[in-house]
Amino acid sequence: MNQTSTIKQKAGQFLHILLPILITQIALSAITFFDTNMSGKFGTNDLAGVAIGTSLWIPVQTGLSGILMGITPIVSHLIGSRRDNEVANQVMQGIWLSLIVSVLVLVLGGFAISPVLNFMSLDPAVHDIAKHFLGAISFGIIPLFGYTVVRSCIDALGQTRVSMFITLIALPVNVGLNYLLIFGNFGFPRLGGVGAGVASAITYWVIFLIALLLIYRTEPFKSLRIFRRFYAVSLSSIKELLKIGVPIGFSIFFETAVFSAVTLLMSRFDTVTIAAHQAAINFASTLYMIPLSICMSLTILVGFESGSGRLKDARQYSIMGIGTAAFLSLLTALVLLFAGNHVAGLYSDEPEVISLIQHFLIYAIFFQISDAIATPTQGVLRGYKDVNPAFVICFIAYWVIGLPVGYLLATYSSLGAYGYWIGLITGLGIGAILLLARLVRVQRRFRPEQA
Repeated sequence: MNQTSTIKQKAGQFLHILLPILITQIALSAITFFDTNMSGKFGTNDLAGVAIGTSLWIPVQTGLSGILMGITPIVSHLIGSRRDNEVANQVMQGIWLSLIVSVLVLVLGGFAISPVLNFMSLDPAVHDIAKHFLGAISFGIIPLFGYTVVRSCIDALGQTRVSMFITLIALPVNVGLNYLLIFGNFGFPRLGGVGAGVASAITYWVIFLIALLLIYRTEPFKSLRIFRRFYAVSLSSIKELLKIGVPIGFSIFFETAVFSAVTLLMSRFDTVTIAAHQAAINFASTLYMIPLSICMSLTILVGFESGSGRLKDARQYSIMGIGTAAFLSLLTALVLLFAGNHVAGLYSDEPEVISLIQHFLIYAIFFQISDAIATPTQGVLRGYKDVNPAFVICFIAYWVIGLPVGYLLATYSSLGAYGYWIGLITGLGIGAILLLARLVRVQRRFRPEQA
């Protein structure tokens, strides 16, 4: 990354960082999209089973990955303050932490899966598919969390095109394995929705090994001597990573888990409603990759500028990023409004399911606009290393306000399943306002220091 002096230069560097991250996130989302889509084409029970399994797995994955992503602002600050020689040790500590996290997930998940699924009182077929899907994907947990650390380092160095390259390899690998393992083509076992879990686990290993090879053999990683020396576990370094990563992880967990909680609460509705809800959430999650990518870009750029003491530049990047996300959210709203029927047709061939998906997508218009403000704002705050207030805000907005409102509307009004979506809209809107207020306060605090 380079120091910039004009808005035009900043826009160029912002796009240079953003576009590969956006392509990467869309490709990662496409992997989940094809898991859901191809399972749905196999059967409605498989779509519902994968939906339930994904709803249990995604909050755990994203929340714990968020903790490991704390390496991004740490490395950005080290590079901005020209302490390059400390990067290799920080990355190694992240790898140690990822191994600890992986083992904990495998052990605790092994005990928890069956009781949680039994509690949900699912159809036997859906229950079995969800259980075996989670069992299959567990074989990829260690490489997935390891890759999260490596990718966070790659992105923090501004080398977002490398992450894009790795992910663009992963997408056809995952889709190809889905084709073989879900449908049993070319003599492979016909596993249905469970095959999507097996395909994802194999794909996680592929991207982790490719990332390790690139970071070991290519510049600028080679000159930083990443993975060229053994570093023992450093409790002080891991403590620093946890200090930044835990609030980030909780913020991400609170947001993703509330969507999963809604899906789990909706298990009292019929299988068609569950499948339609999950399909709509899946497409909305694909659109969410836009503000999420801007969020990740702003963490890198604001972290670099604030680490160098250029606070005016950091503020300019924040305005540019949040404004871009808000504008793009209006464009994606038009997609949902005018092409909802075509989008719904991507997920199912059944008219009843398509109609329900289309209705859910109308509600998605409103909460994705709130996401366009809240998510990039969190990215800016992470760049400033101001992470603790954000996870408190997310908890209050999503769990104290949003989910209870949704439950009351879904249970005690005629809205039914749509009540949960109105609750989500309420929580996300309040979260966006509070996070933006926090950012204004943080930037005002830094102004006297710059002057």
